[in-house]
Amino acid sequence: MGYVGLPLALLFSEQKFRVTGFDVDTRKVEALNSGRSYIVRILPEDIQKARQAGFRATSDYAEIEQMDAVIICVPTPLDQYHQPDLSYIEQTAQAIAPHVHPGQLIVLESTTYPGTTEEILVPILEKGNPAGLRVIRKEGDAGFHVAFSPEREDPGNETVSRHDIPKVIGGIEPAATAMASALYGSIFKRTVPVSTPATAEMTKLLENIYRCVNIALVNELKQLCQRMNIDIFEVIDAAKTKPFGYQAFYPGPGLGGHCIPIDPFYLSWKAKQFDFRTRFIELAGEVNSNMPYYVIEKTAEALNKHKKCLNGSKVLVLGVAYKRDIDDLRESPSLTVIELLRKSGAEVSYNDPYFPTVGHGRHYDLNMTNTPLEEIGKFDAVVIVTDHTSYDYPRIVKEAKIVVDTRNATKGIAASNIVHC
Repeated sequence: MGYVGLPLALLFSEQKFRVTGFDVDTRKVEALNSGRSYIVRILPEDIQKARQAGFRATSDYAEIEQMDAVIICVPTPLDQYHQPDLSYIEQTAQAIAPHVHPGQLIVLESTTYPGTTEEILVPILEKGNPAGLRVIRKEGDAGFHVAFSPEREDPGNETVSRHDIPKVIGGIEPAATAMASALYGSIFKRTVPVSTPATAEMTKLLENIYRCVNIALVNELKQLCQRMNIDIFEVIDAAKTKPFGYQAFYPGPGLGGHCIPIDPFYLSWKAKQFDFRTRFIELAGEVNSNMPYYVIEKTAEALNKHKKCLNGSKVLVLGVAYKRDIDDLRESPSLTVIELLRKSGAEVSYNDPYFPTVGHGRHYDLNMTNTPLEEIGKFDAVVIVTDHTSYDYPRIVKEAKIVVDTRNATKGIAASNIVHC
């Protein structure tokens, strides 16, 4: 019941489905059953409305036996060696397996490499089922159905309704695809059936790697343009006036979110099993991963011009969410920027209207408390990493000694203390 599962559950509830949300986090279960929300973009009223339609949450996986369809929306992060960590899928499959019943539909939505559904999920479900049920692979088989349908969430996007996002679906056999299409077709305006789960898995990777590669391109061009004293954002604005053959992508301090920073490494890892190197994709991943280091370099340069050393300087990081106006820390470049500043000896604080505290996560251990913006002038540098729209940028620029802007948030503000990064 996270950033993918909860919105999906609410969509089904709107169509009068009897929905049960499963989560191992009992705090989420309690909140949902009390009509409370823990995601900013989902209002408590949305939860309460779903509750009136029969929605409830539980941590008891035995209730899987009562479900006609089970949709798995769990994290698929990278481990410390940038290799796929499928432990969440494996653990969830193990919890579900004893309760799978004949005719049931199991759908995996988690972003992963091609082959995961058939190579990882299905064997666990079959092995862990005490009744010996098998996945249905051809017409006439008895057992359960399995499909893959990648999530296509874009947190903070207010221009495209969730209902309008086409749903790609790949079943292990045609009946599974048809069942999943009928299920999702009740809440999405269009479904896109494909031939296999692996095709659907690769579709998701292509979508996000496309973005990753293009963002890497503009991140590299940004660094070149700064050396050439050219405004990359002005270049992009001019280029996007072309009505064909070009789509605008924008540079930043690195990539965040669950998918785009991770997907290139998932595919490159899988490709090695086929003796294939995805050199172009790997390079894009490396360029984007190095952007937080570039931010540190530019911050140090800016301080140096003011005869200050990064070691010992007081630095305020504005924004820790991975993109503007959301409450999502997953793979946020801000977390890396903070860690690198600390390693350089800076005294680091942060401000983010969506996070009163930042504690411990899969890839960070910060244990910090939100710093109010009343005394911006006491910091040696303010680094804008996430450009929330609630920030008063003219005031920030006026009161700060140095502003390192990684998002072009200060566009149009003329001030000598701004460093575009």
